[in-house]
Amino acid sequence: MNDRIYQALIALLGLGFATVFAVLVIPPLIELGDPIAAAAGGFVNPFASGYSTDVIMCWCVLSVWVVYEAKAVGVRHGWVALALGVVPGVATGFAVYLLLRHRQTQTVLGANHE
Repeated sequence: MNDRIYQALIALLGLGFATVFAVLVIPPLIELGDPIAAAAGGFVNPFASGYSTDVIMCWCVLSVWVVYEAKAVGVRHGWVALALGVVPGVATGFAVYLLLRHRQTQTVLGANHE
């Protein structure tokens, strides 16, 4: 897989999740008007609770990675990925971080795989 395809697929997946989130979650959230109740809806049964806990832990892992690489590698603006990991979700935040990291490390390394 070349560099352009990699970046395009990551961007497509991140934007794809954000679009699904906007279509599936935003309308009922506006109708409900209670973001706390909406978040609690992810824990309505053991199966939903398992998936929701997985998402929360994935965000925590991403957070550790972002903070570590900010110091160790010098990746900047990781906070944007963490914010997007909360809303719309980890899939979008993770995709943004991968793209930020890729572009910054490619610049630092002087490598260009296009």
